[in-house]
Amino acid sequence: MTAFLRLLAGLVIYASLPAWGQTAVAPLSQSTGFSTNGQPPTRLPEGAILVKGPWSSASDSETPVPEGGSLANGVYTNRYFALSFPLPADWRQKSAGPPPSDSGSYVLTLLRPADISKGARASILVTAQDMFFTPLPVANALDLINYSKSHLQADYKLELEPTQTKIAGRSFTSFAYWSPSTELHWRVLATEIRCHTLEFLFMSRDPKTLDSLVQEMNKLIFPAAASPAAGAEAVPVCVKNYATGENVTERVDPSFTEHKYNPVPLRIIIDKQGKVRYIHFLSAFPDQANAITDALAHWKFRPYLRDGKPVEVETGIMFARAPHHITMLSDSASALH
Repeated sequence: MTAFLRLLAGLVIYASLPAWGQTAVAPLSQSTGFSTNGQPPTRLPEGAILVKGPWSSASDSETPVPEGGSLANGVYTNRYFALSFPLPADWRQKSAGPPPSDSGSYVLTLLRPADISKGARASILVTAQDMFFTPLPVANALDLINYSKSHLQADYKLELEPTQTKIAGRSFTSFAYWSPSTELHWRVLATEIRCHTLEFLFMSRDPKTLDSLVQEMNKLIFPAAASPAAGAEAVPVCVKNYATGENVTERVDPSFTEHKYNPVPLRIIIDKQGKVRYIHFLSAFPDQANAITDALAHWKFRPYLRDGKPVEVETGIMFARAPHHITMLSDSASALH
């Protein structure tokens, strides 16, 4: 099974279990991240040591990140993607999702009715794929939808071919499939924002319910900052592989003190003067983040020009540590193989 299908299968299970009143996954303790299910935490064996794995982090708490969405007063808002999604009446957020993976996959939010006994048994999963780091052979939302369609498992059946549509004044690619064995139906709508593919996945046993939920998408609000026609000052210009070649005029390699061999994907924002002003680590150990942050403080870039004027640019870098040296890989596929 491909990495994408493993993710898809996981999301289907993640979304479907609580939606149908089946035995749900036990809640996680906010302090430890371990399942509590209302019971005291399981005692660890004597001598056991818990080590936190790579995690997402950022160089400041003010600049929005993709995983930073929130729900308030019935509206899911994500500042990074500059969107607001008014939920259907009596819907709630079931989960905000885990941190991003090192391939740039995000589960942003899982939504469902507050009381499924009184309303439609359905769920809405909002995900994002960072197109800088995806290991899949895709370059945009249309490619990702076509890849999803061509890699459906044998027990899934296509209902609607991928099509282009307009929702809330924005271009989306959509398709639909279903499972005859479970009688579950899915509608998927995808769009591109800041070099991410944002996907809304609707699931229900009732196709009419899905049609109604898709209509709710017209309530989406995409401020000017998220529009492809937005001005240069709205958000940084998103450019893949900008931190390579002649664009980098000065560079210092990070100095790691511990031997870890995980890939470290990160996004940076380069200011108008060609200096790194912001770093978002998708997945990194704290010592790795500290070493890379120290190194990037010394990097300098050619300012990115739009219409002859310097503007901020957002790009991605993949660091990978080999046993005896440090490498910086701009091609995420090579970093993961």
